[in-house]
Amino acid sequence: MKAKIMIKSIDLFDEKGFTETSIQDIVDSIDATKGTFYYYFTSKQELLRDIHLTYIHNLLKEQAEIINDSSKNVKEKLYTMIYSIINKIETQGKYARIIFREMRHLDDANLEQIKQKRKEFRLNFEKLIQEGVDKGEFQSQVRTDILSFAILGMVNRTYYWFQPDGELSEEELTDLYMEMILNGIN
Repeated sequence: MKAKIMIKSIDLFDEKGFTETSIQDIVDSIDATKGTFYYYFTSKQELLRDIHLTYIHNLLKEQAEIINDSSKNVKEKLYTMIYSIINKIETQGKYARIIFREMRHLDDANLEQIKQKRKEFRLNFEKLIQEGVDKGEFQSQVRTDILSFAILGMVNRTYYWFQPDGELSEEELTDLYMEMILNGIN
């Protein structure tokens, strides 16, 4: 039931926004009672935090698997990390939009928890890029911190405009992003 509440809440938050969605809206949409909601969550704020943590935890888990894959070089790992984000747009695009759009509604304690996880995610990109520099796969003058922010800025905004069934496939978009990252506009 907890997962059902979270999934339906994501739909409602994506459609109406966090502040415009009431707990009553949530329980009505799953034919449950407020008591059911409060059994799993102390507040809508806690629900939003758990949505964030679930999403970022899954991303971090997948990211760790990619980073620890000894069969790939750094460029292949970077490609796979970018592709893994883009690949989730069709199935988890609402999740991502909620993460970015509704984060401002988290209280300070919950926000700090989320920021730490997001920082961990970004630092994994930065460490991977540094590994590429150290191994000679990337130029030595690369600012790993700035490049990490740039990659995530570019890829995370994809959730707002990319249509998986549109003109470009997920692979083609990832190829384009990698071309821009690795070669720039020369």
